[in-house]
Amino acid sequence: MELRELAMQVATIAVEAGRHALQDQINPHDPRSTSAIDRGTQFSSGIDTRLIRYCRTRIADLEPFDGFWEEEAGNRRPGGRYWCIGHIDGPVNYVRNMAEWTVTVSLFAVDETGHASPILGIVHAPVLGLTYLAAKGQGAIRIRRTIVGDKREKIIPSTMDTLKGSVVSFGMSYFPNESEQVLQIVSRMAGKPADIKRVGPVSLDLCRVADGSYDAYFEPALHSWDIPAVSAAAVVVREAKGTLWRWDGGHVRWEGSNDVVATNGIIDKELGSYLVFD
Repeated sequence: MELRELAMQVATIAVEAGRHALQDQINPHDPRSTSAIDRGTQFSSGIDTRLIRYCRTRIADLEPFDGFWEEEAGNRRPGGRYWCIGHIDGPVNYVRNMAEWTVTVSLFAVDETGHASPILGIVHAPVLGLTYLAAKGQGAIRIRRTIVGDKREKIIPSTMDTLKGSVVSFGMSYFPNESEQVLQIVSRMAGKPADIKRVGPVSLDLCRVADGSYDAYFEPALHSWDIPAVSAAAVVVREAKGTLWRWDGGHVRWEGSNDVVATNGIIDKELGSYLVFD
């Protein structure tokens, strides 16, 4: 199956999974049902487990693959393909009945040297009626739910060529020292962009760079548990012709933590001058 066709089929699965999660969201939730644990902050309801199980079962019926990303660490073989299905991205937003949360799916390919990279990404925001999808070499599209049906659009980043007057988004960690560092950066930057937003989750913020809603996004210390969300959105950003790098200019590592910055590919250098810790 071609990657583009595969992406469309997986998007349909993500939309259906999102519908089930949305039905659960309208039920009352205790805000304390989100907790910081060793794999990040997650929603402790069974919906997270059911969502992943549903996606895995449906995706496994599509075509042969070599396993799931999280389960095959250390056993991924050259030439292999591995699905990466995330927990709800934006669990605090989900529990607080906010609209900004997503279902994410990506597909990793391992080359002959053993290097893995995502080649297909789906980011679905059920409440917003938005689905972003991209496949390597196929471009990126956004599907918007409207009253007259779904509207499919090719997306590209903005053409803003300076930080002054731009719209920038940033992410914050659940760990106090990491949050303090990023707020210092935001403070130094204040007065340049027209707006600096903190909405989240990371997958949706990255996709909003891809479609030109934001001119840039940055976040320090994205951890291993963020890989499903970041990998899915990374394909969207890159196929839309935006840029996604670590702050030091290196490639995102798909194992471990990353300080990430995504831009329209024009204001990289100016924004990068702020991305240093005191």
